[in-house]
Amino acid sequence: MRQEGQLMIRDVPEEERPRERMAREGPTTLSNAELIAILLRTGTSAESVVQLAGRALAQAGGLKGLAGSTMNELVKIRGIGPAKAVQLLAGVELGRRVSRALPAERAVIRSPGDAADYVMDEMRYLTQEHFLCLFLNTKNRVLDKQCIFVGSLNSSVVHPREVFREAIRRSSAGLICVHNHPSGDPTPSREDIQVTERLFEAGRIVGIELLDHIIIGDNRFYSLKEKGIIPLQA
Repeated sequence: MRQEGQLMIRDVPEEERPRERMAREGPTTLSNAELIAILLRTGTSAESVVQLAGRALAQAGGLKGLAGSTMNELVKIRGIGPAKAVQLLAGVELGRRVSRALPAERAVIRSPGDAADYVMDEMRYLTQEHFLCLFLNTKNRVLDKQCIFVGSLNSSVVHPREVFREAIRRSSAGLICVHNHPSGDPTPSREDIQVTERLFEAGRIVGIELLDHIIIGDNRFYSLKEKGIIPLQA
């Protein structure tokens, strides 16, 4: 039910209504703020939904910032309550899933730099460590990407069983593990090296090669393969 004082998209002058413009001219003609306004649906007593969307986008730090925002961070933006925050998070997650589902978008990983570039934008600003895997086919094309664990890395929490179960499910020929260092320094810790060694041995046993373990910093990366910590498979 509409709350008193809220401005709906229909309250915006017709020539400025994002929904009508999208139907008439197509989605590519809309700005980021206008697309977000469609998700939000309502503004506040003080500003239209388009104005609210623009301010929320600016306060979040643009699309990248919005994509990395949590529920708690979004509701701190004036005019964004729990319902609107959920709508925004749902839109962001749907965009991620569509992107992952497009076979034409499958990247070919030819080098550690390719792997780092593939995840750099989404991982360099994370405030917690995320451990994810890129599952590759025999031509080194990315079949899928999945976050396996969130939190400080150690060999007790990143278990080879979890990693290779997902690799087997996708019929992967190989995989690349990636995690970030929120400090911005990608230099591996002792725990990083121990986890890598365990995963390498497990991959050798099950026949799915651990091609690399990439650590993401602030626009920098460290390849454990390049540094010789992951040996060449026989």
